Amino acid sequence: MARNQTKYSYIAEEVRNRIKNHDYPLDKPIPDEMTLSKEFECSRMTMKKALEVLVLEGLLYRKRGHGTFIIKSALDVDRLQIHNQEVNGFTKLLKGQKVDTKVIRFEVIFPDDTIAERLNIEKEAPVYDILRVRSIASDPYVIEHTYMPVHVIPGLTKQVLEGSIYTYIETELGQKIASSYKQIRADKPNEIDKEYLNCQADDPVMEVEQTVYLNNGVAFEYSLSRHRYDKFVFTTVNIARR
Repeated sequence: MARNQTKYSYIAEEVRNRIKNHDYPLDKPIPDEMTLSKEFECSRMTMKKALEVLVLEGLLYRKRGHGTFIIKSALDVDRLQIHNQEVNGFTKLLKGQKVDTKVIRFEVIFPDDTIAERLNIEKEAPVYDILRVRSIASDPYVIEHTYMPVHVIPGLTKQVLEGSIYTYIETELGQKIASSYKQIRADKPNEIDKEYLNCQADDPVMEVEQTVYLNNGVAFEYSLSRHRYDKFVFTTVNIARR
């Protein structure tokens, strides 16, 4: 278990890996809470909390009186699964795969009204204006247009942008990323999409507009990401309240 990692998050990660490695059959329930709590040497409450994480992620669902089952569509290997509860950067989503990043634009500007409002800053506060293409094995997946306040995320360099900004924020700046507000919509490809995502004129593009917050409530990112329609699945999970 990694340092500072809670017991339930460690268990959730282990069960998540088992699901993705097909260690559990898809046509049967996974082991029950009691069996798993004995295996992981934890309380049943801890195990319940770990499994609830995977339910919220859209990997598992509970069937009353029958057990907990794997959601088969969550194992679609041809598309990246993005869940509405997650606040992950692209590199973290592709854990274990090499992500290639091409920096198209990296400069400091003053924000317009929309950017200043989303980041809750004054228009005189400089922001990074970042445009990147993220690819896997030379196959483009997404164009990310990101704005970050310089005073909140200092020290960004082109070298950082060619890797993971979120990793830099958490490891180098010691900040914790906590939450995000997203809007997802379909759009027609623009000229940049056609050039960098290899989109055809009739290919739809999924655009994600989001504001991301640190755990102190400060907005550190406002971004517009343009996703290839054939590379991603966006999953939302609604829990019924009784």
